[in-house]
Amino acid sequence: MLVKSFLRCALLFVFAAPSDAAVNKTGSACVVTPLGGASSDDTPQILDAFKQCGQDGSITFTEGTYNIGQVMDKLDFRNCDINIYGTFVWSTDIQYWLSHSISVVYAGRSTAWRIGGTNVNIRGYGKALFDGNGQKWYDENKNAGNQNGRPISLTLWQATNFFIDGITWKQTQFWHTFVAHSQNITMTNLDMNATSNSQYKTVNTDGTDTWNSKDIVISNWTVTCGDDCISIKGNSTNVYVSNITCYSSGGMCIGSIGQDSSKPDYIDNVVFEDIHLTHSSNAAWIKTYPGNGHVKNVTFRNIEFTNVNQPIYITTCIYSQQNCDASRIQISDITWENIHGTARYNVGAGMHCSTAAPCQNLQFSDIDITQMDGGAVKYLCSNIADESTMGLKCTGTCPANFPQQLVISSLCRLGLT
Repeated sequence: MLVKSFLRCALLFVFAAPSDAAVNKTGSACVVTPLGGASSDDTPQILDAFKQCGQDGSITFTEGTYNIGQVMDKLDFRNCDINIYGTFVWSTDIQYWLSHSISVVYAGRSTAWRIGGTNVNIRGYGKALFDGNGQKWYDENKNAGNQNGRPISLTLWQATNFFIDGITWKQTQFWHTFVAHSQNITMTNLDMNATSNSQYKTVNTDGTDTWNSKDIVISNWTVTCGDDCISIKGNSTNVYVSNITCYSSGGMCIGSIGQDSSKPDYIDNVVFEDIHLTHSSNAAWIKTYPGNGHVKNVTFRNIEFTNVNQPIYITTCIYSQQNCDASRIQISDITWENIHGTARYNVGAGMHCSTAAPCQNLQFSDIDITQMDGGAVKYLCSNIADESTMGLKCTGTCPANFPQQLVISSLCRLGLT
């Protein structure tokens, strides 16, 4: 009887050990190892580590592949260091993600991973890799971008004093990162690459978007994506963006804001500087809907670019190109300084401000934009106060419905060829 009992216990130990050993806790420190195997789901043990060591502790993910098959949602981290040496791979179960991804409220968007709390450091040491298996999503969406339930990779939500460093993204599902309802966020040394290997584009794979957040530092990023590289959305304040290199993106963007005219959007105190862009739709631009609110005190400084569709752009009616002059969003105190590069077409800037709220105190200095072949570009301006003293000589008016991305046919239609 004793022998049988011993064997039974030994067998239980053998079969239980791999699962139990996946999270090894010593004091307040958790060390997580991947389960291994393509069919395993590491989500439960990751969430277990978050629960056991997410407050006044540390969590280390060792090298290896962690398969993520479920949403991850934890908003009560406190005084926690998270060290990631492995690869997180999200599953390709599109129907699961469409029905389970976590709402982030903004524009009906949702996320695969939502994290929040206070005093958290997430370090990848240049080894962490987040693989979203995005090709499945690019093919699923067929050049459309806003499929309900399509998940953002990582969302900081109600996060305070967060530091994120040294992580690489590959083939994100949707936006790489989203910062919402958060304060004092620093994200440095991040590498993001969303590149399609099919006929479908990587639409809406933004590097990051901020919303209802303040005191944010974004520095030393390299981003290849199919949409805005860095996008500052409504009610974002005190944002500093520096040393960013973007490929095939939308460049440095304010907006879009004002989609819900009943809820004013405000953006204050944003700096973009030391930016390098290649083959982007735009370089340094502002996009709003015809809503309410303001964009104030924004600086675009030291921006260099090659082969950009329309480098400088302001629109008050993004996407719809209707009611452009009804917008009450006041755009003021905007500076473009040391802006150099080549434009794909013959327009260096297209800026249409609303007649209901003309742009105030736009300032330009050291602007040097030419066409790819060295030819001169046009600077189109409408409804800008004190245009004659802003430091840029406008060569024509900008139509209200001037498009964000130019093509030869639209230029011909507008008589700009």
